[in-house]
Amino acid sequence: MAIPEPHLQAWRGLLNAHAALTNRIDAAFAEAELPPLTWYDVLWAVRKQEGRRARLSGLAGDLTVSRGGMTKLVDRLERAGLLAREQCAEDRRGSYAVLTDEGEEMLRRMWRVYSGVLQDSVVDRLSSEQAKELGRSLLLLTGSAPPAAGRRPARSRSG
Repeated sequence: MAIPEPHLQAWRGLLNAHAALTNRIDAAFAEAELPPLTWYDVLWAVRKQEGRRARLSGLAGDLTVSRGGMTKLVDRLERAGLLAREQCAEDRRGSYAVLTDEGEEMLRRMWRVYSGVLQDSVVDRLSSEQAKELGRSLLLLTGSAPPAAGRRPARSRSG
């Protein structure tokens, strides 16, 4: 199956933009002597859950990390005092990652750096309308938004 060149360019652009931005963020964190972006992602995912706690199995799926990889990452965050583990009362095999006060403070410190990179790399480079269109397009790719009027829906794999 031939993929039209504009669509291939869009795909390459998406991959390259993601790689460039995550590299900029990680470099800014390293320069500020902060942990890597993966730590921020886990801390934020826990922070946004009710009670600042999240099931480890759910975190792995939300962040597209293997369960084993998530366990090792949570181990590191726990050793750093940023997360604590809590047994799940309803499922003895399960556990929660709970954001500590130190983890909350680390998120604040990291956000100051992270938001600066986003300001320079996204806000200062895209108009509000461009940002809205990009957001709509990305939601469309994830299947989270309906196609815009006049656009045909994506074909299913079987058709």
